[in-house]
Amino acid sequence: MTRGRLSVSQRVALARRNACSRLHAAGIDSAEAEARLIVTHAARAGTSLVLLDKLPETFEADVDAVLTRREKREPLQLILGEAPFRRLTLETARGVFLPRPETELALDIAHTWVHDEGQQASDPLRALDACTGSGTLAAALLDEFPAAHVSAFDVNERAVELAQRNCEAAGPGRSDVFCAELPTEKKELDNFVRAYIPERPLDLVLANPPYIPAREIPSDPEVRDYDPHEALFGGGESGLDVPGAVIELAARLLRPGGLLVMEHDESQGDATRALAGATGNFEMIRTACDLTGRDRFLVAHRAPQVRE
Repeated sequence: MTRGRLSVSQRVALARRNACSRLHAAGIDSAEAEARLIVTHAARAGTSLVLLDKLPETFEADVDAVLTRREKREPLQLILGEAPFRRLTLETARGVFLPRPETELALDIAHTWVHDEGQQASDPLRALDACTGSGTLAAALLDEFPAAHVSAFDVNERAVELAQRNCEAAGPGRSDVFCAELPTEKKELDNFVRAYIPERPLDLVLANPPYIPAREIPSDPEVRDYDPHEALFGGGESGLDVPGAVIELAARLLRPGGLLVMEHDESQGDATRALAGATGNFEMIRTACDLTGRDRFLVAHRAPQVRE
């Protein structure tokens, strides 16, 4: 049957099957989900393929063009120029750390904490997204907490420009995104706080910092070849230099009862809990697992009384 005799739904179904097959053959685990995204993008359908009554003339060619690049393991987020995250569609750019679905759990933890505090998502909230990348966590906070004001920073100037756009789109006028390198020396952290975060204490610190140990080269080409190395490797043999600095920063910024949620490697649960405990400023320190059951987030509450 020729293309001209196929209905819109048949063309869509055929394109999805072909895309899924090619992605599977390229070794992509999420082939089915990505096939749907690619077909939706080529159909210019927004979020739904069900009600389509017409396809662009270039539909099949556009699907093929994306698949040709994706088969070479170029990240789909870069090919499409955007990535879904929670309720948002975030702009992406080459040379900037890409949003990851596993990071979404940090927002669930934040919502649970707000509820446990007897508050609502609509109540005022002052938060920081440390090592923000494309503004992923900051933008989601602005979207889901409509009275929140969020500060965010990254060492990558291109990332900061992108994060500013994503945050402004998610919560106009409610963010402060700046370019800065987080010091790993404790004495320099005090100067960092005075210079960049004058309005404190904060209620919430979220972070997905670089944390990969020095000798662990990522096996996935999407990560190894496209994510900037300063967004991957956390410093030191253990990869914990930057995560440790985030913990120390949160200890200086949070109000009593305030929350730190920090993503980390699945091997770093014990070490990050120990770092938080060593500050003397946190309580109820625990590790939260991702949807696959792997240790993924340090969760710690600022203690009412802290060690000076």
